[in-house]
This record gives sequence, structure tokens and C-alpha cells, in this order.
Amino acid sequence: MARPLSEAKREAILAAACKLVAELGTGAPTAKIAREAGLAEGTLFTYFANKDELLNQLYLDLKTDFAKLTVASYPANGSVRDRFEHFWNGFIDWGAKYPAKRKALRQLAVSDRITQETRSKAATAFAEISAMFEQGHQDGILKNQPQSFIGAVLDAMGTMTLDLIAQEPSRHEHYRKTGFSVFWDGISA
Repeated sequence: MARPLSEAKREAILAAACKLVAELGTGAPTAKIAREAGLAEGTLFTYFANKDELLNQLYLDLKTDFAKLTVASYPANGSVRDRFEHFWNGFIDWGAKYPAKRKALRQLAVSDRITQETRSKAATAFAEISAMFEQGHQDGILKNQPQSFIGAVLDAMGTMTLDLIAQEPSRHEHYRKTGFSVFWDGISA
């Protein structure tokens, strides 16, 4: 009878993969990931059939972690602006608190190794955010731009805001508020 897999080892592999994907991109060798996790490379493949499975699981885990902070206490009945600001604040706070996770997620988001199935699973955690975009368009609150464009603007403005926060952590709140104001002025009708 096979021994049950250790959740601690699985988590160590994912943490190591996150760190090294943030540093080296999706080309980070599995041998380095295993070594960073304190395991033999063969052990990594006991938990994940191949590197693509590991990267897809890491993407799902990071998106889930991100969603917990950004969608938690989401004001579903608030104004579109209030809901965007809530999402923005969660995005900035998560990115500032977990810069390696943010960098790894950015690497994974543009990787062709992440399957459409994985991307679709991850998107379900953000269904209320998609609905917010839809309502904003229907109510004429947002400029007539595709959700993908507004999302790209959010990501770019968020990245710039996070870069400034990293340079001046004591001004976190200032940059978060100012960044949202500039973002909102750019997308609102």
C-alpha cells in the first residue's frame, strides 16, 4: 500500500515553484524547484506528473489566494465605483504583501503552458468582478471599452502603483488612493 502524500511537501513544492517562477520565469528547472523545496527531483514528480501540471496548479493556487483577498467582503450591492475601488484595494494590498506571488502570477498569466481549462477554473473565483464590468457597461458608468482592455489598464496602473509602494512603503495608502483615482478617471464615462 502506497504511503499517503504529504500536504507539507506539496506546499513546499508550490512555494519553491512560486519563488523560482518569480525569479526565473516559467523556465525555472524542476531540479532547482525540488532543491529549493528541500526534496529530490523525483519526489516533485510524485506530487505533480510533469512541470506543466505543477505550473497550472501554482496558477490556480495563486489566483485563489488573490481572490480570497480581493473578493473577500466584496460589496456586491455597492456602487460600481465602490466595487471597483474594493477590488483595486485588494489587488494593491495583495501585491504589496506578496510581491513574489504577484510576480509569479504575472509570469504564469502570459505563459502558454497554462491551459484554457485552468484559466477558466481560475476565472470562476472572479465571477462577481466580471458582473461588475458588465453592469458598469450596461449602466453607462464605464467607457465603451472591452473588459480585457480595462483589465489591462488596471494591471498596468496597479503594477506602477505597486512599484511606487515598493520604493516608498510608508506611502502605501497615498499611492493606493492616488492610483485608484487615476485609474477610475481613465475608465469611467
